[in-house]
Amino acid sequence: MKMNQERLYQVILEPLISEKSTDAGEKGQMVLKVLPDANKIEVKTAVEALFNLRVKRVQIANVRGKAKSFGRIKGKQNDWKKAYVCLEPGQDFDFHNIEA
Repeated sequence: MKMNQERLYQVILEPLISEKSTDAGEKGQMVLKVLPDANKIEVKTAVEALFNLRVKRVQIANVRGKAKSFGRIKGKQNDWKKAYVCLEPGQDFDFHNIEA
């Protein structure tokens, strides 16, 4: 699938670093925060093009924003989307060695 080069750089917003994503990393997965309108094919293409990795599969989860209250003011955090990217065996990625 041919994708716009600009869109490639916009699909992946940031890596998610948490205890759960660290455990997933040990199993050969990356956890990424992606655009709310991104799909599996776009995420796969972006990871393969930007990080030179081979992707086995992508799972996407929509995360609902939490309800918050600030005194008497009620609010809600924005909804967002995360992608679990399963890498081919032998592929490994370390977010700590990324050069800006």
